[in-house]
Amino acid sequence: MFLNVDKHNQNKIAIKDDSGYSLTYADICKTIEEFDALNLPRSVIFCLCENCAGALVGYMAFENNKQVPLLLSVGLDEGLRNNMESMYAPSYYWMPERKVGGIIGEKIYAAYGYVLLKTNYEPYPLNEKLSMLLTTSGSTGSPKLVRHKYGNLEANAKNVAKVFSWTVDEVGICDLPMNYTMGLNVINSHLAVGASVLMVKANLMDPDFWKFIKINGGTSFCGVPFSYEVMRRVGFDKMDLPELYTLAEGGGKLTDKMFKWIATYAQNSGKRFCATFGTSETSARMAFLDPELALEKVGSIGKAIPNGELFLLDEVVNEDGTVTGELGYRGANVTMGYALNREDLIKDDEFCGEYHTGDIAKRDADGFYFIIGRKGRFLKLFGLRVSLDETERLLKTQYPNTDSVCTGDDKQMNIFTANAVLKNEIIPFISRKTSLHNSAFRVFILDEIPRNDYGKVKFAELEKIADVR
Repeated sequence: MFLNVDKHNQNKIAIKDDSGYSLTYADICKTIEEFDALNLPRSVIFCLCENCAGALVGYMAFENNKQVPLLLSVGLDEGLRNNMESMYAPSYYWMPERKVGGIIGEKIYAAYGYVLLKTNYEPYPLNEKLSMLLTTSGSTGSPKLVRHKYGNLEANAKNVAKVFSWTVDEVGICDLPMNYTMGLNVINSHLAVGASVLMVKANLMDPDFWKFIKINGGTSFCGVPFSYEVMRRVGFDKMDLPELYTLAEGGGKLTDKMFKWIATYAQNSGKRFCATFGTSETSARMAFLDPELALEKVGSIGKAIPNGELFLLDEVVNEDGTVTGELGYRGANVTMGYALNREDLIKDDEFCGEYHTGDIAKRDADGFYFIIGRKGRFLKLFGLRVSLDETERLLKTQYPNTDSVCTGDDKQMNIFTANAVLKNEIIPFISRKTSLHNSAFRVFILDEIPRNDYGKVKFAELEKIADVR
């Protein structure tokens, strides 16, 4: 079975969620077999996901029984979901029973608070290698999908479990959405070794989140940069969580200050901090930093995970001996490519085991990699090349308690901030740092920076604000 769930201790708890469900490995196997008995055709199934047992067992059954799940957030806007439906014509929905009223379909199966609905869309041709679909933007319902092939998820789960040294005694905490590649990898890498997973819908600012983790002995946590900013605000470093040993990070670049804070906390409290790096196109993780080197290699994503290879394209050797270029990766977890419509789901493997990330990285003399920007995150203001990522880092260093994001074009940089007090300070500060005239910048004061469920900035919303004003 998928992730060898039938080979693990069948009496062991595999999934426990904060909705009240607790499933053993035997329960998962039974549900997979029940799905198999339905004799569903090979087709696209929209899975409306939330972090709970019902969503997870459906995904696992579809992977095992050769349907093709598209994982979407249960909170996806109805209009966006309707657009996705018209483009990809799912033959079935797997969704919370409480949400059924908004979708037309025949109910043919139910388990753990979820139901399977048969729609009026007929199955259509799919590439025989195609195993799963993820959107490139989980919050906006982007019609651009990442096409996974059979073996991608399993390879990444196995190699990530190896580099983290997961054992059957682990109790992984899935706080990131399971329809987000990093959240899904937390699940897969723990179940692959017969460990347990806690599925949590409560957010990090909710005391019930930490109560659930402590009561159930969560041992490993993975967050994105925004997660750790929230944790610092709620006093995570003062909490009593004796079982929690591993703190992992992925999904974006931490500031050096935040990186040091987590690494120092881990060192002083007998825990370990593991920086990682990955993308949906590589089924989640492709790099890992040895926790023993966290304070020595601050900001590094480390080196490739087992059975993977990191490399740089268009290498440039710098005066200090480091090398920069676009980060690339080779490995069995590299997906097939993208889809923009249902016709693309018949396409063969276009990446062929190699993915070019679009991230600009630096490799130091010891072979460790550091992300320093994005290929497309540069403006040319008054003829000078300016990095939006670097500008954001300058703002974060100067104003550590303020959330700020930069966008723009080659005419002007837009700076969005959630602190009205700084409105008259930011432009002189950035102008001085970049040696550019004040007229190159505009500042927008917002109540908060718009972000999706896993902390990533909604740049499209920011661009609309800039256009209107």
